[in-house]
Amino acid sequence: MLYRGTLRSTAVAKLGIMIEGQEGLSWERWRHLCSDVEALGFASLRRSDHLVSLMGDDSRDCIDCWASLTVAAEWTKTIEFGPMVSPLTFYRPAVLARRAAAVDLLSGGRLIFGVGAGWNEYEHERFGVPFLTVKERIDLLEDGVATIKDTWSKSNPKPPRAGKVPILMGGVGEKRHLPLVAREAAEWNYTRMDHDEYRHKREVINTSCKEIGRDPSSLRYSVMANYLIGRDAADLRERAMKMAEVLPRMKKDSADDIVQAARQSAFVGTPEEVAGQIREYAKLGVDLFMLQHFLLDDRDALELLSKEVVPAVA
Repeated sequence: MLYRGTLRSTAVAKLGIMIEGQEGLSWERWRHLCSDVEALGFASLRRSDHLVSLMGDDSRDCIDCWASLTVAAEWTKTIEFGPMVSPLTFYRPAVLARRAAAVDLLSGGRLIFGVGAGWNEYEHERFGVPFLTVKERIDLLEDGVATIKDTWSKSNPKPPRAGKVPILMGGVGEKRHLPLVAREAAEWNYTRMDHDEYRHKREVINTSCKEIGRDPSSLRYSVMANYLIGRDAADLRERAMKMAEVLPRMKKDSADDIVQAARQSAFVGTPEEVAGQIREYAKLGVDLFMLQHFLLDDRDALELLSKEVVPAVA
């Protein structure tokens, strides 16, 4: 599968929903989210692969990533879904490759297979998973991706799309990570709001692609970012207060302060404002925006995105 991702002068992009599965995701919530995100017409549904809350609250539910993806293959019918991303420090690459192939087959070819090097030291230490050096983790990722593709070539049943599952990678390292993206990935995901850095990293990918004879537009380019939306200022402030309960870093003296702080790293405002911010970013050649949905029971926010933002950016 090839994804088209070219620089363009008009802002055209799709929206997906990203769930931080370690921040209170239960089986009931996951079932509802699978149903709602697909029914509301989003392009993709993805979830993180962590072992415990990253917000300092170890009591939060954190259901297993690949078990949840397996049931998502049955609970949804049309939407793309997958992990963003599974750290290869957690898994044997060949075993994970077979698991991904099985989920992709079960879904009829709708899995996007996100893999990464791992980064959160706390969860590794807490659960006894070796936390390697940066070099060792990148080595593991490079070797692991090669093993994953080799596994698909020599095991059965094979994934339904030409015997492969599209691989997603993040990362911004220019010496090894982005050249690996250029060689192996179907999608590159960027996780910051820095437009200048984004332009630069895209140039690094373009150069890496050209060096190996790959068309850079055969990659899909996505951005993951938080969002905070409200019908009006009062609605926005109310949702901001709820968001601060989930994200301790957002706690401020007032709701207005929370909103202002969120503007530094998220799409924030009324549907019209959020759509405008996304359109500006899309001009840099972003194909897909994965919006982090931290308020897991807030279907109203999803409806605002679906009914008012999606049409405005498409």
